[in-house]
Amino acid sequence: MNKFEYTVTTNKTFPEAVEAVEKKTAEMGFRVLHTHDFAATLAEKGFPREPLKLVEICNAKYASRVLEKDVKLALMLPCPISVYVQGGKTCISTLLPTSIAHFFPNAGIEGIATEVETAVVNIVDAAR
Repeated sequence: MNKFEYTVTTNKTFPEAVEAVEKKTAEMGFRVLHTHDFAATLAEKGFPREPLKLVEICNAKYASRVLEKDVKLALMLPCPISVYVQGGKTCISTLLPTSIAHFFPNAGIEGIATEVETAVVNIVDAAR
């Protein structure tokens, strides 16, 4: 299997990086569906950790095209972008959509996945 994730570090603070991901998502024609604060959720249960948020993003046109190919691809939607602090550095990471094609080899989504991957990597890079 090819590389399944793309990660960059940024000089932005954690809150600045989360805000940048959300802003660049909208600028690139995607929508933020939800931002999960994993660190807060875990801390509520007694498991403190460094900051970690997962930003779920979606583009309806791409999602519709993928779901037309195979409804089970809903298991891999929406596209996740995580922002976290590790070793004192703020990181932005995403699952590469082309890796999803390996889980559904008969769906024929390679072309769509490549288009979405280009957009998602551009969001991560622009948020950096």
